[in-house]
Amino acid sequence: MKPVHFLLSVLAFIGGLQACKKNNPPVDEPTGPTTMYFPGSSTWETADPALYNWNTSSLSDLYSFLETKNTKGFIILKNGRVVVEKYFGSFTVDSPWYWASAGKTLSAFLVGIAQQEGLVNINNPSRQYLGAGWSSMTQAQENAVTVKHHLSMSTGVEDDLSGTDCTAPACFTYRTTPGTRWNYNNAAYYKVIDVVEKATGKTYNAFTQEKVYSKIGMTGVWLPGVGGNGKIHYSTVRSMARFGLLLLNKGNWNGTAVLNDQTYFNEMINTSQSMNQSYGYLTWLNGKSTHMLPATQLMFNGSITPNAPVDMYAALGKNDQKIYVVPSQNVVVIRMGDASGLSLFAISNFDNELWGKLKILMKY
Repeated sequence: MKPVHFLLSVLAFIGGLQACKKNNPPVDEPTGPTTMYFPGSSTWETADPALYNWNTSSLSDLYSFLETKNTKGFIILKNGRVVVEKYFGSFTVDSPWYWASAGKTLSAFLVGIAQQEGLVNINNPSRQYLGAGWSSMTQAQENAVTVKHHLSMSTGVEDDLSGTDCTAPACFTYRTTPGTRWNYNNAAYYKVIDVVEKATGKTYNAFTQEKVYSKIGMTGVWLPGVGGNGKIHYSTVRSMARFGLLLLNKGNWNGTAVLNDQTYFNEMINTSQSMNQSYGYLTWLNGKSTHMLPATQLMFNGSITPNAPVDMYAALGKNDQKIYVVPSQNVVVIRMGDASGLSLFAISNFDNELWGKLKILMKY
């Protein structure tokens, strides 16, 4: 090809590209802050969700859905900044509310701290911390139950048929070999709290204050559960969001390692036993091929929340108390309120319905 013809061909090619650009204008790049932000003690930066190219026109539909579903407080964090925050009725930014079983994930986090300090080893029998006779099982049967079995809901104790969450020794009877049966058992979880208190020599509130609250500017309190069994965590929506942000950053808060045992943290947010793929250490996991639910031994196909990103993990509590953490989006979502409808302990249809709305909003 002659040079002049080659030059004309190149110019024609460039002209064609420019025409394509005019016909297909570039999509606006997100301009929202991308650095991770950690709120101070009294201030919290906000960011307009439109800066992340979110579909802000869907917010009114989201708010209507949340209100219809008896929500009291709702927050979305993106890179640590508040991009959505909404309260309903008389509920405010300062209103405390219960976490229900969402507090289990905070307990798992506290066990990790106790272990990194050499006070607990999750592979040891829980009897080593609780003392002999914490159950009505034999000595050999008690010795087979480790702290890890409590964290993974696989202690092998009989189901709590009374529904009272009874923690008296008579309420813990042997059913099967620990680690061979997944059973969502609140009373067996409550023994994790006792393990931490016995191992640290501190009350649960004091240990949480020292190791978590004071590190991340969080406020909260553990109060006795129904009938005096166990403890239930209470806080504001924003304090719950602080803990969610701590989880998103794998236990690190603005350069301070609150939980620096990354082996433990990764175990906490990954499958912890062979029966229920969707359960870590007192934490629910999305994106698995099968899942089990509380109060049943049935195995269900698919993930717990199909509309949510597959890497989401969550602290889920009765009556739809929620901490959702999505590392791929650098997003934390918090929901507090009354029950949205029919629920099965921590799990309800609300999760997937909500994430259907969030999928439209966030455009992931």
